[in-house]
Amino acid sequence: MSTTRSKRWNGHIETLKADFLKEVIVQMNAYGDRMQFALSGPGQRPNYQVINADGKKMPFDGNHHILSGAEEVFTPGNLTDVYTLEQVRTIANGGGVRTASGRVARGGAGTARGTRNTAAVVQAKDLIDTEKYNYFKNNRETLPATIGEHAMQITELMKDGKSAEEAFNEILKLHY
Repeated sequence: MSTTRSKRWNGHIETLKADFLKEVIVQMNAYGDRMQFALSGPGQRPNYQVINADGKKMPFDGNHHILSGAEEVFTPGNLTDVYTLEQVRTIANGGGVRTASGRVARGGAGTARGTRNTAAVVQAKDLIDTEKYNYFKNNRETLPATIGEHAMQITELMKDGKSAEEAFNEILKLHY
């Protein structure tokens, strides 16, 4: 007796079909320039969330419909790395890109695969995101409206050991 169950997604972006990724790109063009996939979910079309420059997240199901009640789906430890619009485009077109965890993701099946973040790395990333968001929230009226364009740089400075305040101040010195 054989079954027709579909294989679950393995958590590697490079194994997703180009057609699916192109629809993700459509949502990214509409809602934000970064995204993450949920590691749990049905079949070969994972749930994902698009993140805008202000850090707001718009969740979608595998059919690219807005997902309501998604808090339990997008929890720490159940998310992939954050991918930029350019990275998703490159992977959808069969190219490879370096992810935040340092691994190279390539389009198409049968390519090299890396490992997922460990719990400690995910927790550290969440702490940085929380500290960065809290600083932004508490100081938003004094920060330039376009500070969100430098969110990745702020995160990198914080990964290098700077506090949120120091990272924001350095970006302000460099760009404003």
